[in-house]
Amino acid sequence: MSTTIVLAHAPTLASRLRDAGAAAFVALMLGIPLIGLSTEDQGGALAVITRWPLLAQFVAACFVGRLALIWGIDALKSRRQSRQAAGLVAAPKKHDGILRAAGWLLLGAAVTLPLFFADNRYVVDTLTTLLIYVMLGWGLNVVVGLAGLLDLGCVAFYAVGAYTYALLATQFGWSFWEALPVAGATAATFGMLLGWPILRLRGDYLAIVTLGFGEIIRLILVNWTELSGGPNGIASIPRPSFFGLPFKADGGDEATFAGFFGLDFSPMHRIIFLYYLILVLALLTNLFVSRLRKLPVGRAWEALREDEIACQALGINVTNVKLSAFAIGAMLGGFAGVFFAARQGFISPESFVFTESAIILAIVVLGGMGSQMGVVLAASVLVLLPEFGRQFAEYRMLVFGLAMILIMVWRPGGLLAAREPTLTLGARTAKETKDA
Repeated sequence: MSTTIVLAHAPTLASRLRDAGAAAFVALMLGIPLIGLSTEDQGGALAVITRWPLLAQFVAACFVGRLALIWGIDALKSRRQSRQAAGLVAAPKKHDGILRAAGWLLLGAAVTLPLFFADNRYVVDTLTTLLIYVMLGWGLNVVVGLAGLLDLGCVAFYAVGAYTYALLATQFGWSFWEALPVAGATAATFGMLLGWPILRLRGDYLAIVTLGFGEIIRLILVNWTELSGGPNGIASIPRPSFFGLPFKADGGDEATFAGFFGLDFSPMHRIIFLYYLILVLALLTNLFVSRLRKLPVGRAWEALREDEIACQALGINVTNVKLSAFAIGAMLGGFAGVFFAARQGFISPESFVFTESAIILAIVVLGGMGSQMGVVLAASVLVLLPEFGRQFAEYRMLVFGLAMILIMVWRPGGLLAAREPTLTLGARTAKETKDA
């Protein structure tokens, strides 16, 4: 049997500083004629003026940027070498190339569709709703699909994010971007508060407790009228602006989006902006979750989903793994809630009923637990199918339920079942088998 030893020679701090210093020196030489010196018309004659503070900022940015770049590249190399030494490789998945191509195709369609339907508010609004459910599905996929914890109260975190933004914006004048991280942190805190007392529960018992938690949050919002406005909800919630430019017909002395870009005012500008805003948030959510799946915490979630007792035997801290899944899933739900409140401009407890939790859970289960692409397909089915069925009026929900039954009979594991682990010991096992 042969043994492979991988030696990683990580550069020292001094060598990184020297490299960043060299990059900063080159930036200084190039920056003196391009940034440090400039000409200005003074009485018909050109005069040379200096901009040394701006040049200093440019050189400092190059120094820090080069240092961060080298550190990031070295960290990736070190992680790759450690993974190779441990024999961890990406698990081969069926139709991986087809799914990747379909993902890029869907992304291209998502970016260009509003351009073709720029004057059709119904289409853009429906697509925005679809992206909200995709983002919620990806957040719940962490808890249900990856960690294997059945959560029927995810709408509670959706409500916590929405009400946090509504209160901060209407009572304290916070902007959308200021309130977004605070609302996410608040929802994550509630996720940990929920996760802590139910660590010993599994399966149906866990589902019942999470269902009760969602109802508790809704009842608090209904009855705590001093805080939440009770059944009347909270109105006049500020909508996000485009880098400080509001979407108004006349902003008075304040610059508006249409005025700044020289466009005729149209209410569709705000609708399309909200669409692209939730598209960016959803893509960041997907990137964040996909990255977490390859980190130790993501592998711990998948191990917990497969066998909790084996995880405990291997020394994995199951408590922390469960709490991290609840906290991250709740945080992503809170972000979606912030966008929902900003888009609607009005929220009330009626927007956060159990039906919402059931739909989000159906998206995860129908798509295939653990599959990011499956969530997109399932959300498309569950959001667009009722819209197409509006012609059937009273038979709409009947058609919807029949379609759900047929899909679950045809694909009981979900549209794109992906229960395989993200990383496996396949390469190492094959090598050891060959050596043996």
